[in-house]
Amino acid sequence: MFERRIPEWLRHAPAPSVRGFATLAGCEAVARGILISVYPVAIYEALRAPALISQVYFLIGLGSLAAGLLVPYLTRFVPRRWLYALGAAGFVAAAAAAMVGTPQAMILSLALSAIATVVTFVCFNAYVLDYIARIELGRCETLRMFYSALGWTAGPALGVLLWGWWRPAPFLISGIAAALMLAVFAYMRLGNGKLITRARGPAPNPLAFLGRFFVQPRLIAGWLFAVIRSCGWWAYVVYLPIYAVENGLSDQLGGLLLSVTNGALFTAPLMLRWMQARSVRHSVRFGFLVCGTLFTLAGAGAAAGLSWLCIAALFVGSFFLILLDVCAGLPFLMAVKPSERTEMSAVYSSYRDVSGIMTPGIAWLVLLAAPIWGIFLASGALSLTAWGIAGRLHPRLGKQRLQPAVSAG
Repeated sequence: MFERRIPEWLRHAPAPSVRGFATLAGCEAVARGILISVYPVAIYEALRAPALISQVYFLIGLGSLAAGLLVPYLTRFVPRRWLYALGAAGFVAAAAAAMVGTPQAMILSLALSAIATVVTFVCFNAYVLDYIARIELGRCETLRMFYSALGWTAGPALGVLLWGWWRPAPFLISGIAAALMLAVFAYMRLGNGKLITRARGPAPNPLAFLGRFFVQPRLIAGWLFAVIRSCGWWAYVVYLPIYAVENGLSDQLGGLLLSVTNGALFTAPLMLRWMQARSVRHSVRFGFLVCGTLFTLAGAGAAAGLSWLCIAALFVGSFFLILLDVCAGLPFLMAVKPSERTEMSAVYSSYRDVSGIMTPGIAWLVLLAAPIWGIFLASGALSLTAWGIAGRLHPRLGKQRLQPAVSAG
C-alpha cells in the first residue's frame, strides 16, 4: 500500500510575505498597465471631444469613489476574500466589454476597470497592514513597485502598439493577466485577514469611520499627498496623449513615453536608499517641488506654442512622480492604527477616485476657458501646494522605521 500524503502547501497555507504581496501586485500591474495608455486614445476615438471625455471620467470617478467607501461596510456581510476575487473578476469583465468595441461598451469597460481597481486596492492594503510589520512597510512598498515595474514599463507601449494592430489584443492580454492575478491570490490563501477585537461594534454606516480619519492630521496629510500625486499621473497619462493627438503627433506617443517613465520603477530600491539617507519629509517635499515646477513649465511651454517643451517637461516631471510613489504614501501607512486597518485602507484608496473626480472635474472647467495646457498648469499648482503641506511633517519621520529594512535585504 502506498501512503497518500497531502501536499504541504495544501495542508498549511503559505505565510504571507513581502514577496508574495509583490507578486500579486505584479500581476495586477500587467492587467492594468497594458490598458492605461489604450483607454485615453480609445475613448478619444469613440467620443472625439476632450470636454465630454472629462465628463465621462468625472462620473466614473464618482461611482468608483462610492464603491471604495462601501467596501468596509460590505465586509460585514461578504468575506474579504470574496470581495477581492470579485474585484479581480471585474478586470476580466472589463476586458471582455472592451473587446465588443462600441463606444458604450468602451465606457462600460472603463467603469468596470475603475471599480475593480478600487475594490482590490482596499482589500490589498488591508491584507498588507494585517500581515506586514510596520517596520517592513517601506520595503514592502519598494518591492511591490519593483515587481510591478515590468507591467507598468512594457505595458503602456505594448498596449498602444497592439491596439493599433488589432483592437481587442491588449484587452485579451489584460483579461489573462487578471485571471492569473486571481490564481495567485487563491494560492496565497489570505482568507479574510486577521481579526482585531474591539470594545465597540462595527460602524453603523460606511461613512462613520470618516470622523476618526479627520481628527488625525498625519492621515489627512498622507491622503492629500496621494490625491495630488494621482492628479499628476492623471494629467500625464490621460491628457498628454490627447494633447499629442490634437497637436498632430502620434497617438502612440503617450504610451511610449509612459513606458519609458515606468522604467524608473526598476530603480525603486535605489530611491528607497536615497530616501533613508535623508527623511520621508525631505523626499516628499523634493518630489513635489520638482514635479510642480516642471508641470508648470509644461503648461507655459504649451501656451507659447512650444509643444516639444511641454512634452519634455511633463516627461521629466513624471520621474519625480515615481519618487512620490515610493515615499508619499508612507506618512499615511505609518499612522494607521491596527484596529482601523480595513476602514483606513478604504479611506486611503479613495485617493484614486477623488483624483479621478478632481482632475476631470477641474479639466472640464479649465477647458471652458483654456486649451489642454491649462490642465498642466493646474496640476503644477497642486503639486506646489503639496510641497507646502509637506513642510509640516516631522523632520525625522520614518527614519527609525525604514533603516532596518535595508539590513533585511
